[in-house]
Amino acid sequence: MDRKSHWEQVYRNKSPLEVSWYQAEPTQSLALIEATGCTPDASIIDVGGGASVLVDRLLVSGYSQVAVLDIAGTALEHARSRLGVHATEVEWYESDATEFTAPHAFDIWHDRAVFHFLTSAEDRLRYRDVLIRTLRPGGHFIVAAFAIGGPDHCSGLEIVQYDAKRILEQFGSVFDLIESREESHRTPGGMIQRFGYFRLLRRVEH
Repeated sequence: MDRKSHWEQVYRNKSPLEVSWYQAEPTQSLALIEATGCTPDASIIDVGGGASVLVDRLLVSGYSQVAVLDIAGTALEHARSRLGVHATEVEWYESDATEFTAPHAFDIWHDRAVFHFLTSAEDRLRYRDVLIRTLRPGGHFIVAAFAIGGPDHCSGLEIVQYDAKRILEQFGSVFDLIESREESHRTPGGMIQRFGYFRLLRRVEH
């Protein structure tokens, strides 16, 4: 089964409230976005945002240029339905993150738990290339992934665990690491998953 078919099936078979990555409140993501110091008119893309409520919280916080990217159209439809009339305030993109072509540059690229699913070096390079094409110089890259010692599988797929050193091995030639945080995420099923969150700044000369 290809990547898109896998995630479409996940969202057809489970409610967004049942998937292991569901968060009622995306506290760390919101805190890191606020820590960028960007103004409410900053353009933000939530990569792999799917049915996440981060987009809801950003709109309520006054951010006016928010986009959501996900490989699964089923996940995006859940989010659009939840937002109702406010869905028209959001840019929606159905695409694999490694193949995405953005119509304009973004100030913040946020990714909670997409990058760690890219187990091949080729996919990681494609993701990095899309990120560099999409995020403006001086922009902020926020990425969350399973931490070292955390889960090694999710949703039936292998993942790659990350700490700050491994993140910099992937992105350090273009980005500077500004801060990192840890989170113990409790899944809807009661399991604890260790996450690392990293906020990086794209160098202006790149």
